[in-house]
Amino acid sequence: MSCCICKKDNINKSFTLYDDRYAYPGLFKLMDCQNCGHKFLVGIELSSEVLTDLYTNYYPRSELNLENYKQIQEKKGLLSWLDGEKSSVFRWVPKKVRILDIGCGFGQSLGYHESRGCEVYGVEADENIRRVADKFGYNVHVGLFDSNVYDEKFFDYVSMDQVLEHVVDPIDVLKGIAKILKDDGKLIVSVPNASGWGAKVFGRKWINWHTPYHLHFYSEKSIQIAAKEAGLEVVEAKTVTPSAWLHYQWLHLLTYPKSGEPSSFWAGSTCGNPSALSFQKRILSLFLSAFYKLKVNHLITRFLLLLLVFCFLAILESRKKTVKQRKLMFNGNNFELGVSVK
Repeated sequence: MSCCICKKDNINKSFTLYDDRYAYPGLFKLMDCQNCGHKFLVGIELSSEVLTDLYTNYYPRSELNLENYKQIQEKKGLLSWLDGEKSSVFRWVPKKVRILDIGCGFGQSLGYHESRGCEVYGVEADENIRRVADKFGYNVHVGLFDSNVYDEKFFDYVSMDQVLEHVVDPIDVLKGIAKILKDDGKLIVSVPNASGWGAKVFGRKWINWHTPYHLHFYSEKSIQIAAKEAGLEVVEAKTVTPSAWLHYQWLHLLTYPKSGEPSSFWAGSTCGNPSALSFQKRILSLFLSAFYKLKVNHLITRFLLLLLVFCFLAILESRKKTVKQRKLMFNGNNFELGVSVK
């Protein structure tokens, strides 16, 4: 077995995962490339038919009510920063451009771009997007991304918000995007950071393994390799953690299901029916909700990185002092024992 990004065969198994949200059947191995740091899933063969079934019948959008559809609004200032709004790709797209949003979900981003004077196109594998597109007149290609649907050098921007980890062949997809981007066009991508603190702290219960929907987990090195193979260049990379996702992580842990069982949180029964939880878990759920409303998660996600850097520097300084003390002790022992080295 070789890495699908760097093509090296130095691969280790990390652990076995299952669908801990919607109970898609099966066990899936997470592999880890020791050369480029790319992680990827094995154990599932995803044809276009399987992907359509996966997202149409297991993802909960079929239950979404069109009457509850809300267009995403512009956000700025301190509260936007606290919420981690810049983690969303659509926040980086300027006004009045031609934009293709690949993996547009339930279409909220399409309305956002349209309200800002953009010429908007969308791609979505979930058949449920048809209800939204028909009602609001959005230009959406239902199915997998196919660059042949569009003219070459057609778009100013292409966005993939938490989508590139879902695709079967990322390099092939990136090549298709490079073909439809203008010469000065930009692709903006957000992906889960499997090298970040969340994956390290929560292990196999990390919220963003999201098996088997997430197939790839990129390192900074692997995304650069993939971009270069596709004729693209990474010009900027940032890490931004949305505060809401830390709240979801706590609830994910609280309602973590056995293999083959849907999560009461992700399947929706917890929000609509709190009695689905035990008394202790209901109390903890209320505590987590208060935790979130008081912006504690926001402070953690915004300042944790600074705290980690501070701790890292403190550890380095401590080690320097320890090394210095050891050298002094060694020299002292030499002196006391009368040892000399010539």
